[in-house]
Amino acid sequence: MLAHKSKKSCILISTDIEAEYERLKIELYPNRVVGFIEDDFKIEHAKNVVAEAYISESSIKYIILGANSFNAVSQNSLLKILEEPPRNIEFIIISPTKSNLLPTVRSRLPILKGDIQHNKIELDINLAKPNYSEIFEFLKVNARVKKSEAKELVEALYYRATVVDMLILNSIQLDNFDKAYRLLELNSRPQSVLALILMGFINVD
Repeated sequence: MLAHKSKKSCILISTDIEAEYERLKIELYPNRVVGFIEDDFKIEHAKNVVAEAYISESSIKYIILGANSFNAVSQNSLLKILEEPPRNIEFIIISPTKSNLLPTVRSRLPILKGDIQHNKIELDINLAKPNYSEIFEFLKVNARVKKSEAKELVEALYYRATVVDMLILNSIQLDNFDKAYRLLELNSRPQSVLALILMGFINVD
């Protein structure tokens, strides 16, 4: 059983958002559960969440936000209510990856892993000794990925570089990873964002 049965707000990392939501409704019964489950969580959804949160409750009510991606503007509009929720309101955010969420959101709630296994992406690209043909092939294969998938690839590249290839990243490479998340939130082309990261590993002394 998950720690959120203790009736505390949290972020839940899971790949199957609908299944987690249905399971939570059962686990949290008889508490009232209101869900906002979307593919892309936008500002209009955030406004509905805030409105629901300010409906007074005599007992605990859980507001569940689940999405494959979260618009940065919508997240910023939720910061105050996440930090100072109304009486008897608890929030659970379900996301396939924590990189979907702004650091300011992640800092406000504990992060838990769901029961559903998250598939780790294994990349067949050597970042210690990359070459242009490998990079070109990688970008070609991932030319049409969605924003949420691109974020997972950014995480997989970071894991490959630091854990598998055991590289100590320089300041430019670290900055490129930080930029990548911001650019994806601004809806930059995923292929261009991935290229930015990979080119940082070419001709590094």
